[in-house]
Amino acid sequence: MRPFPLIRQHVSARRLHPAWLIPVLVLLMFPACNPYVDEGVRKNDLNRDVELVTDFGTVVFRLSDETPLHRNNFIRLVKQGFYDGLLFHRVINDFLLQTGDPDSRTSAPGDVVGATDLPYTIPPEFTPNLFHKRGAINAARSDNPERASSSTQFTIIQGRLYNDSTLAVAEGRINGWLQDNRMVNNPQYQELVTLLRQLEEEMPGSDSLANVQERKEALTTRLRQDTPRYTIPADHRETYKTIGGAAHLDQNYTVFGEVISGMEVVDRIAAVPTDGRDRPLEDVRIITARLVSRR
Repeated sequence: MRPFPLIRQHVSARRLHPAWLIPVLVLLMFPACNPYVDEGVRKNDLNRDVELVTDFGTVVFRLSDETPLHRNNFIRLVKQGFYDGLLFHRVINDFLLQTGDPDSRTSAPGDVVGATDLPYTIPPEFTPNLFHKRGAINAARSDNPERASSSTQFTIIQGRLYNDSTLAVAEGRINGWLQDNRMVNNPQYQELVTLLRQLEEEMPGSDSLANVQERKEALTTRLRQDTPRYTIPADHRETYKTIGGAAHLDQNYTVFGEVISGMEVVDRIAAVPTDGRDRPLEDVRIITARLVSRR
């Protein structure tokens, strides 16, 4: 007796049975309905928010589709549980909360925290619609002329209110940083960069200190004339006057999301006592970070 025809008939019959067919079709359709858009990031992940459960309460924020590199990187980290247990290691009232140093998970009280992340950076993603208003989520970074973002560290902007005078100061700081960045990255200014660095280190000899400073100022003026000036847009100015933020960070740090609920939690954390390095005297920790359905 040959069993093979019977086996073939049995398999064929099961393929046609609706109760058996439905779960198979669901499994086959799931990857097509929710494909990967990037390594570790599925399409449905882009329609979810991030929930941070902290020692002081819950903060929910929404990532921006205008910054896909930062958005996808953050989603991957959250899905991996990277932020679970990390400290807010830098807290400055009326300015920001900073977290994302993996070493903070096991740091002892009084340890210096904030110098560690994962060994890669993210190219900057500056867009006109994203700025440092109250509740903005921005990427921390080292002092690099490319303005590349840290792989893991980010801040939540608490901020303060501005007026025309303080906005003018913020614009000056923005343009000073932009000028430095353009100077360092532009080959035509390399001679100027080298000379400026030499002047910074130069001890006055035959030239007086006043003459050295005069030469520096002349070079800086020349560069300033060659650099387009950034002006804070009118709608941003109004937001900074009525809602607040950290205007001087614009154009220098990437904003990639904003808080949609829980700013009262941010305010409570921002008010905790800190040491001379802005670390809270008593640890403030992210208990869990996860993706949640949009409300």
